Amino acid sequence: MNYSIIRYILGWVLNFEACFLTLPCMTALIYKEREGFAFLAVLVLCLVFGMLLTSRKPKNDTFYTKEGFVTVSLSWIVMSIMGALPFVLSGDIPSFTDALFETISGFTTTGASILTDVEALARCSLFWRSFTHWIGGMGVFVFLLAVLPMTGGSTMNLMRAESPGPSVGKLVPKIRQTAMLLYGIYFFMTVVEIILLIAGGMPVFDSLTHAFGTAGTGGFGVRNTSIGGYSDYLINVITVFMILFGVNFNVYYLIFAKKWKKAFSCEEVRWYLIIIAAAVGVITVNIRGMYESVGQALKHAAFQVASIITTTGFSTTDFDLWPQLSRTILVLLMFIGACAGSTGGGIKVSRVVILVKTIKKELDSFVHPRSVKKIHVEGRPIEHETLRSVNVFMIAYLVVFSVSVLLVTLDGFDLVTNFTAVAATFNNIGPGLSKVGPTMNFSEFSGLSKYVLMFDMLAGRLEIFPVLLCFYPSTWRKF
Repeated sequence: MNYSIIRYILGWVLNFEACFLTLPCMTALIYKEREGFAFLAVLVLCLVFGMLLTSRKPKNDTFYTKEGFVTVSLSWIVMSIMGALPFVLSGDIPSFTDALFETISGFTTTGASILTDVEALARCSLFWRSFTHWIGGMGVFVFLLAVLPMTGGSTMNLMRAESPGPSVGKLVPKIRQTAMLLYGIYFFMTVVEIILLIAGGMPVFDSLTHAFGTAGTGGFGVRNTSIGGYSDYLINVITVFMILFGVNFNVYYLIFAKKWKKAFSCEEVRWYLIIIAAAVGVITVNIRGMYESVGQALKHAAFQVASIITTTGFSTTDFDLWPQLSRTILVLLMFIGACAGSTGGGIKVSRVVILVKTIKKELDSFVHPRSVKKIHVEGRPIEHETLRSVNVFMIAYLVVFSVSVLLVTLDGFDLVTNFTAVAATFNNIGPGLSKVGPTMNFSEFSGLSKYVLMFDMLAGRLEIFPVLLCFYPSTWRKF
């Protein structure tokens, strides 16, 4: 284990977090809020620790998969701890456990909250909550690799540990250029959404915070009614952008590179859109009687399907009151999630496609025992290593999910609450059903359950193994 490179990168993460904290400080200055001093104090603290950790460059700057995974996990934990301190110091969220829950939920783009009255928070705190979504959506390490020239070792290990999906590759030969391209696309799409929201009459502050939440597929709102109090135009804009941010960003690169045929032949995106269309159609018919018109039913169905499958977590209505069929479809969408290489969470559409094709391959082998067939995605054969990683991921997913549900049941809540609370946090969605529904929150859970759910949020965002590796004894041995 190369401890020096881990220490050095942690220092740079703290330096960047200090830079990010300048924005809530500026927000406090604009709105003349005393809570801004808490953000300023933590900004200075991050800078002090960051400069100390980066003052001495490591002699050996080589790091491999193990170092990459551990560095990413530790960075997200440290970043969340420091990011929670302003809430505690300002008094907006006095409990450190609750503040940490809120911050981890922000950075992991989960959107699960312990707050009973969001509107009681200072504007600078509301801005920081939503901005953590934007930071965590594309990932702090993608940002770090985009602006910080790093040499030695394999920097791709950092991006692989942080980027969601079965595999991560370079869009261009140099990893720094890839990171810059990804953030460029991410920034451009965020700005376009902000402009469209402002054009629709949404206040500038609300437009910024909701665009951050949509881009990161997070879900923190600035109103207690989430998106419910806005116009149909604004709801439709957010619906479209939630779906767009759930698409694999490689597709956007191909579009910008004018590789139209390759971009529009992406099998994962095709299935992603088919699943959305099918779910919206069924739910619209199922909830038609609850709304004044088909248009209203379609609007709410489309918004909630987009919000759940992309793991954003915004809501326009209390979908916990919908019929069982619609609620069940939404729970299934929680597990499917968005595309690999997007800002969304969940298992990912690509893994679901591979698993379904694996089942079909096994059935074919029973019918034709001597046939040798390979699984193909987008016309290319899937390597055995990819199949193995998908299968191992699913095993780890089921184990972590099951253990989490068992631990959370100690609080004595009903099965729907416990099951969907874990599903909503592990898949980085936010709201679940029953006591954690769209009009409820996670404040009633015990301290133990909150830490279990925090672990689930981190494990879900970082694809399980980077977090599990921190608890594996052999990881920390020097060979």
